[in-house]
Amino acid sequence: MLEFLLALAVFLAAHVIPARTGLRAALVARVGERAYLVGYSLLSLALLAWLIHAAISAPVVPLWPVSLAHYWIALVLMLPASMLMVGGAASPNPLSVSFGSAGYDPAAPGLVGVTRHPLLWGFALWALAHVLPNGELVPLIMFGGFGIVALSGMLIVDRRKRRQLGAEWDRLSAPTSALPFAACFRDPVARRWRPGAGAMTVAGGTALYLLLLWLHPRVIGPDPATLLL
Repeated sequence: MLEFLLALAVFLAAHVIPARTGLRAALVARVGERAYLVGYSLLSLALLAWLIHAAISAPVVPLWPVSLAHYWIALVLMLPASMLMVGGAASPNPLSVSFGSAGYDPAAPGLVGVTRHPLLWGFALWALAHVLPNGELVPLIMFGGFGIVALSGMLIVDRRKRRQLGAEWDRLSAPTSALPFAACFRDPVARRWRPGAGAMTVAGGTALYLLLLWLHPRVIGPDPATLLL
């Protein structure tokens, strides 16, 4: 349990300290935002691997009985989560976490019109999907922490981007909303996609979903398919 708590503390610190201390801004100014995001993503994956290993080795403390419905909910939630993660990383988005902002068009925001923070919502759904079918203390702490970081990160990113973009914020963010689909209901512009962007998000997200299903029993342990039998 001690190793798990240490790994969790390091993982959360790596996601809080850079933004809070100005370290992120200094590194972005030195190497550029794209290089920073690539390096930061690799570091996050390494810390996540350590955290998962520590969680698997931690003592089991049951909290609630797990049913077949919990596994189905997880499988269903992981598909849109995968699409949001792939689309969020690939879509031009100067308003949130993304691997590129060039090419963003507020007249056809695509996935950014669905939610201003697709990548963060993808991680939040991923966390929720993994809380329900585990029913133990350690997964609740770990995935609950992930979910809190993802959701609170939206507020932090909004403040940072609003400060960075200045007057441009209002124009670029007009057809978007932090809450999924809220902008789509109030503004028809939010429902416009660049040609092919929607298909790429669906195809890429589905591919990631299938890859995760294949990797899960080989890397994590439990096979989601056999759990449904």
